[in-house]
Amino acid sequence: MTNPPSKLTTSWGAPVGDNQNSITAGSRGPTLIQDVHLLDKLAHFNRERVPERVVHAKGAGAHGYFEVTRDVSPYTKAAFLSEVGKRTPLFVRFSTVAGENGSADTVRDPRGFAVKFYTEEGNYDLVGNNTPVFFIRDAIKFPDFIHTQKRHPQTHLKNPTAVWDFWSLSPESLHQVTILMSDRGIPATFRHMHGFGSHTFKWVNAEGKGVWVKYHFKTEQGVKNLTSDVAAQLAGENPDYHTEDLFNSIEEGDFPAWTLYVQVMPLEDAETYRFDPFDVTKVWSQKDYPLMEVGRMVLDRNPSNYFTEVEQATFSPGTLVPGIEVSPDKMLQGRLFAYADAHRYRVGANHQALPINRPLSEVNHYQRDGQMRFDSNGGGSVYYEPNSLGGPKESPADRPSPHPVSGTADSTAYDRDDHYTQAGDLYRLMSEEERSRLVSTIVTAMKPVPREDILARQIGHFYKADPEYGRRVAEGLGLPVPQEE
Repeated sequence: MTNPPSKLTTSWGAPVGDNQNSITAGSRGPTLIQDVHLLDKLAHFNRERVPERVVHAKGAGAHGYFEVTRDVSPYTKAAFLSEVGKRTPLFVRFSTVAGENGSADTVRDPRGFAVKFYTEEGNYDLVGNNTPVFFIRDAIKFPDFIHTQKRHPQTHLKNPTAVWDFWSLSPESLHQVTILMSDRGIPATFRHMHGFGSHTFKWVNAEGKGVWVKYHFKTEQGVKNLTSDVAAQLAGENPDYHTEDLFNSIEEGDFPAWTLYVQVMPLEDAETYRFDPFDVTKVWSQKDYPLMEVGRMVLDRNPSNYFTEVEQATFSPGTLVPGIEVSPDKMLQGRLFAYADAHRYRVGANHQALPINRPLSEVNHYQRDGQMRFDSNGGGSVYYEPNSLGGPKESPADRPSPHPVSGTADSTAYDRDDHYTQAGDLYRLMSEEERSRLVSTIVTAMKPVPREDILARQIGHFYKADPEYGRRVAEGLGLPVPQEE
């Protein structure tokens, strides 16, 4: 007979009543800052590894530009999207997620896809991945998820048991797991993969009318992927394969490009759409909300120094411009805090003043001092607000649009829990050859797990997505096929 587990506590020893759902105003938020357990987890998590990034440590970057190809002013007042033909300089950082700074480029892992637009209204960061969904949908689970992707605290080895234990207890991960284990799990290069904003964002036009949007960067080079065998060979022979490929292609004048599309959803549709549009583990059907072209991104210049540009580049989904706002997506709400906080600890309180992060537009604020303050620090100008000495003032026209919220402050889950339909649809869209490779990859990844209960629980999720999916994984592992419910 085993002893009951001890109570989970905060860092100050208080028992935690809910470690699955952050405290929000109603089921769609926004997340409340009174959730001190969430803030404690995220803030501590951001400081766990120094000095490399906690996640997305291994990456490569390049400069380029974005050119508008369609008039989207009916949807957003963002100045850099205001007219066809307009070009905006940008910087992009591609990365793996879980590995350390010296890890191989060709591991099976999502790829970060972060874009910094240097607009005339300040910087705009679009911080996404090469997948349209993510493993979890509430930021309170993010530190735990990433812990499973890192090394065991005793052996210092990767831990498949932790990975599959967490996934099997978090069925919302199934859609992303299916993508990760499919042919799309290892891109051939950074140039041959799509990019996604993943989250839902809000566009607001000059009249104050809003729509929900999702971003899709479609590679113009075509999608190409690596098999597991080739990826493993490259990891041993050239662990910097993707970094080298991106640099060489630009150096040789073969400039990679992506076409940016958005899906547009009327605000009122969010109340009735069959999937919660703010759940980052779900996609919107392109039959319901077709892709609309916005512009074209081209990368045409390599960094002159890796550290000062790629390593010190800081991105946050909270780096916004007028006309682009956030949604009640709980994962996005947590990232608004966590990303900027990570940069303040890793690079410094003045990270936005570094050349790679500094806006091209004029910066006027009352922030002073802090480590590594290397400019004039505001000189002798007025250093508080409000003031009657001519200092910069707010511009009411640039206030974000209002968003109604209601509900009881509580640790509230999303009110829809269909984690299987979209994963099953994806499986059924695959060819027989793609399904076979998917199952083989999953079986290989799960075999090192010694706990049969974990394997059975995960097989059950595959089975609920599609019975054939579950049966084939079970057979590959030599385990019983789940009983139909």
